[in-house]
Amino acid sequence: MDRITLRKPDDFHVHLRDGPAMGHVLADTARQFARAIVMPNLKPPIRTTTQALNYYERIMGALPEGTTFEPLMTLYLTDDTAPEEISRAKLSGHVHAVKLYPAGATTHSDGGVTRLSRCFRTLERMEELGFPLLVHGESTDPSIDVFDREKAFLEETLGPTLDRFPGLKVVLEHITTRDAAQFVEVTGPNVAATITAHHLLMNRNALFMGGIRPHHYCLPVLKREEHREALVEAATSGNPKFFLGTDSAPHARATKETGCGCAGIYTAHAAIELYAIAFEEAGALGKLEGFASQYGAHFYGLPLNKDKLTLVREEWQVPHTMAFGDDVLVPLRAGETVPWKLA
Repeated sequence: MDRITLRKPDDFHVHLRDGPAMGHVLADTARQFARAIVMPNLKPPIRTTTQALNYYERIMGALPEGTTFEPLMTLYLTDDTAPEEISRAKLSGHVHAVKLYPAGATTHSDGGVTRLSRCFRTLERMEELGFPLLVHGESTDPSIDVFDREKAFLEETLGPTLDRFPGLKVVLEHITTRDAAQFVEVTGPNVAATITAHHLLMNRNALFMGGIRPHHYCLPVLKREEHREALVEAATSGNPKFFLGTDSAPHARATKETGCGCAGIYTAHAAIELYAIAFEEAGALGKLEGFASQYGAHFYGLPLNKDKLTLVREEWQVPHTMAFGDDVLVPLRAGETVPWKLA
């Protein structure tokens, strides 16, 4: 197969940043995706509907002329998020979910939730309204090994939360383990998961090939090969509980190549091409459209996109660096050849 035509896909997890930096990365996402769930972990974070709507306007104002793209906004859950804020978000028409960052779990999560029990009234309102909770599923207990934090979160936090709120819509984002894939498979239809291209393509060896590879560092961190294989199996299974979310997270090179580097991998420059590589390696290119263009929209209650996107088998080289605000970023597979290209 040398040509693939898909219904235009959606990205159900992306970081667009803000200001001049956003201006350099937004076009990559808008070129490939009709819609994207936009993460709220700016500085300061997007905590209210008013802030989300203002951010929406900034995104729309930064789009290249003639681009058709819809940002799907989210709120940053805190210990103090009121149920009334959820109602306002639902009524806004532009805010589609609430993001749970356990405090300290990842980039710009210091203002996140310290104890989920403090949010029970808000979660109850979300359950009533069918408003999705998007979960960064990692324990922040420092005694737990970094490679076990996703599994611990499922057992200690998410499982008991779903027992208490059995109708709550949950997206377990950027899953990285067999444990997470199995958890999603056996829970109800109100629980789904996104899977990134980089977790489909790499295991934790990629962090150390030829030395420390800071541009392969993300959270949740890459796992063993057996877990990567489980993610590929889930993504290519045709199970509608698994769908595309890039977690494309741009960081300036200087903040990655440093003594305490930021977590995040930039993939928006070649997102759908990278997914095509993973699906082709699994012999499942025919399953890509459902994963990329249908299942997520169904879960969020959105209409399917009418436009199409075509990939052709044509080699191209990923640039070594890309502009990012006043600095540059290093994209995934920088300097390497990618075999698929947007027509």
